[in-house]
Amino acid sequence: MQINPPYLMFLGDVPDQLAAKTAAGIVDWRRDWCIGQLRLPGCKADLGIADMSIADAAKAGTRTMIVGVANAGGVLPDHWVRTIVEALDAGFDVASGLHTRLGSKAEIADAARRNGRQLFDVRHSDMRFDTGKGDKRPGMRLLTVGTDCSAGKKYTALALEKAMRDRGFDADFRATGQTGIFISGRGVAIDAVVADFISGAVEWISPAADANHWDLIEGQGSLFHPSFAGVSLGLLHGAQPDAFVVCHEPTRTTMRGVKTPLPTIRQVIDLTIATGTLTNPAIRPVGIAVNTQALGEDEARAYLAQVSREHDLPATDPIRFGVDVIVDRIAADYPQTVRAKAAS
Repeated sequence: MQINPPYLMFLGDVPDQLAAKTAAGIVDWRRDWCIGQLRLPGCKADLGIADMSIADAAKAGTRTMIVGVANAGGVLPDHWVRTIVEALDAGFDVASGLHTRLGSKAEIADAARRNGRQLFDVRHSDMRFDTGKGDKRPGMRLLTVGTDCSAGKKYTALALEKAMRDRGFDADFRATGQTGIFISGRGVAIDAVVADFISGAVEWISPAADANHWDLIEGQGSLFHPSFAGVSLGLLHGAQPDAFVVCHEPTRTTMRGVKTPLPTIRQVIDLTIATGTLTNPAIRPVGIAVNTQALGEDEARAYLAQVSREHDLPATDPIRFGVDVIVDRIAADYPQTVRAKAAS
């Protein structure tokens, strides 16, 4: 699918900043594509870009309105339909990462038809995937895993892609969620794939490659999350990662959306190794990525140092402090993958 910028980011009336993480991710990594945001009364999220009406956005040259939210169940509330229809009537295409298909709402489907506009449901792929085979395939792979959902797995993988390329690695980000697809232009929303085909879909996302090429695969959910562990496990088996980075948010006590206690970083490392060896016996951790947004700088640095000592792994906040310490570990553990690229 070809989704045309510039974008108007539609946030609806989401209750917090995290519920707008799809839109926030696009703004963070593709800021020049985002012309403004449209928020309904009661919206508690703010992308830090201009608030615009649909009429204003049309004058500014918007081509696509992105429904940039990630709510529980991926539902499209009925009271958002009128705004989406208005965008179609203004000549915009509309793209969404929700589970609910835009065209399943009759008013939206009718508006798209009468205006000759396109509806993009990036969470739904037209691809047909095989079941996973688990056969070892050439190339190097890193997977970001988490103590919870919404803990920084996508941002960590994107930050690693940039830093590794700067250091001479041959590395590509591989998207497994709707935001990553909007950012990279390719991928599969793994949580919308029928369970039997999740690992096969990840094998398709990250196919056989040059022996020294790195695929940096965006993780989803958590092996410990009662809602999403099935997706996380299928993703792990299909990814066959040689390396993984644990992503963590230190102020949480329970997992997002449920009452289940947050697992420790050590528990995530141990379970990832125990289950990941099914498709790659050589799997190992290479770093810890911590979202320290809620901590002061001194507190954040002290926490990262403590976590690094406890697990004998480099620990950093990818957004606040960069990922060079993790790239250093990757270069030390897999020196052949950087030397081969740097010499070319």
